[in-house]
Amino acid sequence: MATTLYLLRHGATAANLDRPYRLQGRRTNQPLAPLGVRQAELTRDLLALCTFDRVLASPLLRAQQTAEIIAAPRRVTLQTCDALIECDVGDWEGLTWEDVARRDPEAFARFQQDPAAQPYVGGESFASVAERVNPFLAEVLEKHEGETLLVVSHHIVNRVYLAGLLGLPPSRAKLIKLANCGVSVVVRSSDQVEVQTLNAIFHLQGAGFAA
Repeated sequence: MATTLYLLRHGATAANLDRPYRLQGRRTNQPLAPLGVRQAELTRDLLALCTFDRVLASPLLRAQQTAEIIAAPRRVTLQTCDALIECDVGDWEGLTWEDVARRDPEAFARFQQDPAAQPYVGGESFASVAERVNPFLAEVLEKHEGETLLVVSHHIVNRVYLAGLLGLPPSRAKLIKLANCGVSVVVRSSDQVEVQTLNAIFHLQGAGFAA
């Protein structure tokens, strides 16, 4: 029996809307901005006909709020999972990339070259994110065979996971762009896991987008 996983990035927060963009990892626990709430509502409407057996989310507020809005019409309990928490961006939390380049030019250059090998200073690397996220979601897909799952997490977490499914190493995960409340669909059938939809955003037209 096929298992279907709807994988979402949370709705937009104030940090996502700042220009220039500011890094937002696990140390920033902002709520959804009004735009983010609207994005979650539009995603709820898009998925209205989906019957979710389980709803899993990162413990950070922005992911939980997104999941709660989407799951509200259904009688399903939200489960928070530490494995889904956003990457720890360490000392770069709240900085712009311009700030980082001035503050830690050598680490910034190494990170841009290979974020799997060079961690955020004081935080995680893309490789360490893959080590906790990929086995967790593989187990979820295997354990809940035949179910339909909603998972709400974060940009780096989702990019790294999807990169692995698409045959890309963690160092290339930045090639995958995911909008706030963009919808990706992963299906496991006969021990084969494939990405059937990547970052669907047509339902967000008119609401606006964020970083």
